[in-house]
Amino acid sequence: MTATAAPADRIEGVARLLPREPATGLREHLDRVGPVPRSEASQLIPLVERAGLRGKGGAGFPTAVKMFAVARRGRSIVVANGTEGEPASAKDKTLLAWAPHLVLDGAVIAANAVGAREVVICVDRSAGAACGAIERALDERLAARLDRVPIRLAWTPRRYLTGEESALVHWINGGDAKPTFTPPRPFEKGVAGRPTLVQNVETLAHLALIARFGDTWFRSVGTGDDPGTTLVTLTGVARPGVYEVACGTTIASLFSAAGTPTDDVKAVLAGGYFGRWLPGPVALDSAVGVEALKAAGGALGCGALIALPGQACGLKETARIVHWLAGENAGQCGPCVNGLPAIAAAMDRLVRGDVDGQAERHLRRWMAMVSGRGACAMPDGVVRLVDSALKVFGEEVVRHRRHGACRATTLALPTPTPEGWR
Repeated sequence: MTATAAPADRIEGVARLLPREPATGLREHLDRVGPVPRSEASQLIPLVERAGLRGKGGAGFPTAVKMFAVARRGRSIVVANGTEGEPASAKDKTLLAWAPHLVLDGAVIAANAVGAREVVICVDRSAGAACGAIERALDERLAARLDRVPIRLAWTPRRYLTGEESALVHWINGGDAKPTFTPPRPFEKGVAGRPTLVQNVETLAHLALIARFGDTWFRSVGTGDDPGTTLVTLTGVARPGVYEVACGTTIASLFSAAGTPTDDVKAVLAGGYFGRWLPGPVALDSAVGVEALKAAGGALGCGALIALPGQACGLKETARIVHWLAGENAGQCGPCVNGLPAIAAAMDRLVRGDVDGQAERHLRRWMAMVSGRGACAMPDGVVRLVDSALKVFGEEVVRHRRHGACRATTLALPTPTPEGWR
């Protein structure tokens, strides 16, 4: 996806993470947000806890809990996860290209808080603008002798699973970028066998601002359950791209601000390819946020929101996504190796016209077989996506069964060609 950062004030009047111009230099960055704070480690993690910051990589896990878990073990490493293997998301690449110093600030502050001896910044090697911006920013910081902890850059392979915590740690340690069986989790034994804090780059950028301005400032926008702002990537709208919005912003107002009439939105895929389809009316009435979308039956995930217009076929779009996901499996366990291709084949048959209903029965049997059995969350994510499609697009399943394949408009949903695992 090619995404352009959109001024946040076009939606909710909030612009925290993204500056007005991309890849600002160190001096401009410090003029905008102030110097890097040298706060006591014992004070920072409770500050993050009071702020209510959640991880922005997909799971929405409380950031302070992960930091506490690593800090109490000592001799740790911080990994800034900017791999962004989700094709429907461009927020991390945009953030790295537009505000690289803010991400580096957050990584250094996190390292100080948990007592880390090293920081590793991981970025998809195919994200040219992001790689160039973070490399130039690090050169500036080295010249200014700004950081007390060593920072190294690592260019990761372009695979969907690369950003999964155990896969990323395994790759940094010299293996393939494939998930490993756990426990131990990275916070117990990660890079070089040491306790490792893996945080999404957007999470670290928020952390850098919380350390400067405090928890009350962070909570001054958003809601009680979903405080602060968040980056979202919009697809299927008139002005696609990355937007920074206050949590609690309704999806209807977000789409309207992106130039798309809400009466033409049939459904929304919330959370990217690991997310769930929501019916248009339900999604549009929902707000951006972990808890808000959970209450609606969806998920914020990586912040990717895909609007499905009335003339598109949700069944066809889901089948194409599932077919791509099946090809992205790590090839390490039966649920992925056997189950995902079988689910993809059944989805293809549904699209062509499941006259006797055998494909749907076959599909549901395989979904039950793979759910909860993978080495990682890959099978569960596919099952969530397909299950939501069968519920939201049940009428389309019946229509395809009666009339065969449709001629619906196809969305330009990205399914990139992956690299190898190293």
